[in-house]
Amino acid sequence: MAKNADTKQPDAPKWLAARLARLAGIGGYQKPDMLPGAIKLDSNENYTIPKQFQSDIITSARRNADVREYPLGGTDRLIKAFAGAIGMPASMIGVGNGSDQILDLLLGHLATRQTKILTSDPTFGFFENRCRLYSIPMIRVPFSEGMKLDVSEFLGHAHKADIIYLDSPNNPTGFQFTKSEMQELIKSFEGMIIIDEAYGEFGDYTVTKLTRKYKNLVVVRTLSKSFGLAGLRLGYVVADKRLVDVFTNVMQYPYPLSTITIEAGISALEGMPKIMEAAANVRVERSRIIKTLREHDVFEVFDSGANFVLFDAHGAYKRVHAALAEQGIAIRRIGRIGSHHGCLRVTVGTREMNSRFLLAVRDLLR
Repeated sequence: MAKNADTKQPDAPKWLAARLARLAGIGGYQKPDMLPGAIKLDSNENYTIPKQFQSDIITSARRNADVREYPLGGTDRLIKAFAGAIGMPASMIGVGNGSDQILDLLLGHLATRQTKILTSDPTFGFFENRCRLYSIPMIRVPFSEGMKLDVSEFLGHAHKADIIYLDSPNNPTGFQFTKSEMQELIKSFEGMIIIDEAYGEFGDYTVTKLTRKYKNLVVVRTLSKSFGLAGLRLGYVVADKRLVDVFTNVMQYPYPLSTITIEAGISALEGMPKIMEAAANVRVERSRIIKTLREHDVFEVFDSGANFVLFDAHGAYKRVHAALAEQGIAIRRIGRIGSHHGCLRVTVGTREMNSRFLLAVRDLLR
């Protein structure tokens, strides 16, 4: 007999309803809106990597992979490829489904509600959301009016923290401490230090090698940005062998990466010279964007060590964002950062993409 459609379904258990309500209140990571057919300069993806590079590594991956099988031994081969590419022991490298997943696992298993994390304000939105999800308290040090951090002021809060997290360069500001300042910070802090170098190849330096000396230092990196492989979802962590052993054998999933991702990653790492050349081109184009935007007095444009540029369009930021969207150019609308209320962020794309953006801005301001 068919059930009456009007039969009342039982309510969820109170504990589950309460839990879901609390989680819903946290909110999730805010992804940009889709703008079909637009020039995508809103997600810090790397279009300077030739499409052929991607096609070649995917073709190679398909040739070397048998997706009927679990990738036994695959992550070991990938880690060896990373070790050769970055000049670090394989025993100090772990891999994950993007750097997001690695950060999530570190937070979920190494921090508690009593753990205090010192970071910048703003910092990487996903990391901040994850801290809220796990009820981990954060100590936030705001950026100055010029979107810079004072290392002495930052360290002044370190005695209250158990973990330091810094994205270097920072997202969304593009700020990066000088190498000497970062070394001072790492040397001075006795707790755990997580340096997120998602944009490291576009910056001035990396602290990866310092993990040999400082057992409390953890460096997280990704192939999403510099390699132009955001859709592949491949990240890696470099840290002391003891931490990596626990991460790989206990925290991480048995098979964290697909066979295709593993084989494509190994193939991509063989193309490091192309990646470094593309990163150098991004730095050149980044300087051109900053210089050109600064020629418009209506904008306040901030220095950047990443593959994007942050600028304050003040009260006109919504109009600028909407007008660019109408012309098929998508950039990220951020809004308030500290005392700046009209922040926009534009990804550094190919020279042609950047020129389209800069010409559209020029025409908008005429």
